[in-house]
Amino acid sequence: MTERTGLDRRQFGAGIIGLSFAALGATPGRAQQQGGPLNVFTHRVMQTVATGAQGGDITKDWAQKNGVTVQWTTFDTGPLQERLFREASLGETSVDVGFVVNTQVVPRAATLFEPLDEYLKKDPVEDVSDIFPGLMKGMHIGGKQLAVPFRHASSGLHYNEEILAEKGFSKPPATIEEMIEIAKACSYRRADGTQVVGLCTPGVTYPNVIDLARAWDGEFITPDFKCAADQPAMLNAIRTLRELFQANAFPRNFATLSPEDVNVWMQQGRAAMSLQSMGRNRIYNDPQKSKFSGKIKTIAVPASKTLAGKYDAAPAKVEFWGMVIPKNAKRKDLSWSFIKAMASKEATLKAALNGNGPVRASTYADQSFADSVPYASEELKVLKVARVPLPAFDEAARAGDLFKEEAEAAVLGMKTPEEAMAALVKRVQPLLPA
Repeated sequence: MTERTGLDRRQFGAGIIGLSFAALGATPGRAQQQGGPLNVFTHRVMQTVATGAQGGDITKDWAQKNGVTVQWTTFDTGPLQERLFREASLGETSVDVGFVVNTQVVPRAATLFEPLDEYLKKDPVEDVSDIFPGLMKGMHIGGKQLAVPFRHASSGLHYNEEILAEKGFSKPPATIEEMIEIAKACSYRRADGTQVVGLCTPGVTYPNVIDLARAWDGEFITPDFKCAADQPAMLNAIRTLRELFQANAFPRNFATLSPEDVNVWMQQGRAAMSLQSMGRNRIYNDPQKSKFSGKIKTIAVPASKTLAGKYDAAPAKVEFWGMVIPKNAKRKDLSWSFIKAMASKEATLKAALNGNGPVRASTYADQSFADSVPYASEELKVLKVARVPLPAFDEAARAGDLFKEEAEAAVLGMKTPEEAMAALVKRVQPLLPA
């Protein structure tokens, strides 16, 4: 979320943790009648950004006005999906609200979660048009709105301005072609002995490679479910990675690198640039861990010079979390009141100040947010054109595994990029919906 969640403005934690706090929907008496705490299944990061110190606890006012406590039960992304979907498949569940990643909103989900269209019509979320349309659309399947977005992670290009300056570059790349040249030039051994690679990503999984392909406006799988891996844009991305690998400008052990490994490489100056979620900027500049605190900057992924005039930035990937109501939940009105409050403008801003990726355009216009996030204007530039890495479908995980296999073969030179991508199309197309 790639970050399979992806989605990581603050580093995700592991394991399971529970937390109760007051939320909305009822008076104390009514809360008891309705069966106690509102039960929310989510990832720990959602609890973190809802109750952080900088923006404050977005549940505080709710606690004063309502007697319904909310029990947050948190999991890692994979176990969360498995448990939430299993609960939603039962005859009845005690789960009132769940959080899902956009890639999990597949056709099967339409049978498990309550369509929210009627709620949006009769008791709408505050200024729903302020929520980025692409995020709402990403939670829409089979003609139904299944979730309301809460958190996003958009890709950006991070660069170490000190390393670039050492090789004569006073500003970041303006095009993807410039990025490639800078990556080659910034692959060297520094005076302190540190070996630097020009570009670093956590492997060549499709969500990572799609950011490069989008510099040429490419896709892995199109919205109408055609595998486009053998088309010029994706071929350009695979050829670029192969070229950088041959030039020692891409890690030799790229296939085993995790997002956390890339954090360390950037913090230690072992990589000049990385393509990752923009939220990683905070981690890269952590004064407690980074040798280059304050010197790692973040910009939108630059588009190819061939797209000049079409995009101000590459339409890189965006992934996001949304709030759903299991179809077999017992207190759907209470669930909706919780979702509605979590999606308000005030809650969105406070969560953003706590490190959340805000899903509303108005948050980016708020000076307090702009002052706290140095890359806010670049992130907004991306959000205006960003797209999900691929459309949701039931065999998406299998397609992703096949992409990784063929992309690694191409980068390592076991196949040519053309051979690998042609094979990928043949293997993936049968997995796609008709």
